[in-house]
Amino acid sequence: MCELLGMSANVPTDICFSFSGLMQRGGETGPHRDGWGISFYEGKGQRSFHDPDPSCSSKIAEFIKSHPIKSTLVISHIRQANVGKVNLENTHPFSRELWGYIWTFAHNGQLDTRLFNLPLEFYLPVGNTDSEYAFCWLMDQLRKTFKTRPSDPKVLSDFIHQCCEKLRELGVFNMLFGESEFLFAYNTTKLWWITRKAPFGEASLKDCDVTVDFKNETSITDKVTVVATEPLTKNEQWNAIETGELITFELADVVDQKYSKGIV
Repeated sequence: MCELLGMSANVPTDICFSFSGLMQRGGETGPHRDGWGISFYEGKGQRSFHDPDPSCSSKIAEFIKSHPIKSTLVISHIRQANVGKVNLENTHPFSRELWGYIWTFAHNGQLDTRLFNLPLEFYLPVGNTDSEYAFCWLMDQLRKTFKTRPSDPKVLSDFIHQCCEKLRELGVFNMLFGESEFLFAYNTTKLWWITRKAPFGEASLKDCDVTVDFKNETSITDKVTVVATEPLTKNEQWNAIETGELITFELADVVDQKYSKGIV
C-alpha cells in the first residue's frame, strides 16, 4: 500500500523535516517505489511536484527535502502501485477545481472494481487508478450537491464523511483531501496525527538519523499538525484516527470530527 503525509499550520511552515522521513519509505526503509508527489498551498494558489521514480533516490525529492517551501497546507503521497501503471499520470496527489478552489486528493488503499460502476458526470480521470476515479466521483458528488461552497465547514465535512463511508464499502480507503483552508483526513485502516505547539521540544525521525529541536525553529504562537499513515518520529506521542473517522483541520486546529455509524 501507499503512504500519506499531510500538514495543516497556522503560519506558513516548511515540511522539510517530515518529508525527510517520508521520502526514505519510498524504496529505502519501505517498499513504496512507484512514484511520489507533493502539493503546497500558498493562499489559494498551489505548487505541485510529481515524479514516477522512487522518492528515496529522486533528485526532485532531494530538492523538496532541502528547500524550505512555506505553506499552511500540504498533501503528499508515496506510491506502491496496485491499480494502474507506474507513470506520471497515475502519481498522486490529484487536483481539480471546484467553487474557485483547487482541491487536492491522495489515497492509500485499494478499492473493488465495483467502484468503476459509479457514474461520473463532471470530472474524469486522466490516469487509470482506482484512487483518481474515487476522487472524480467525490468531486462530482460535491458539485452536484452544493452550487457554492458551504459557509459552514461542518456541513461540508458531514457530506464528505458520508461519501467516504460509501467508498469504504468498496475496500480500504485512507484519504487526505484539501483546498487551501481545510484538510480532511479519513481513515479505514491506519492514519495518525500530531499537533506541535508550545512548549516545543525535540523530535527524532524513525527512518533516518535526523533530530530537530523545534523550540529553536519556531515562535511561541506557532502551531503545526502533521498527518501520516505511520508515525514519522520515535519520541513523540501520535494520535490514531479511528476506523471510519473523518477529522477536519483548519490552521492546525481540529474543527470537526465525524465518526462511523458502521458499514451496512
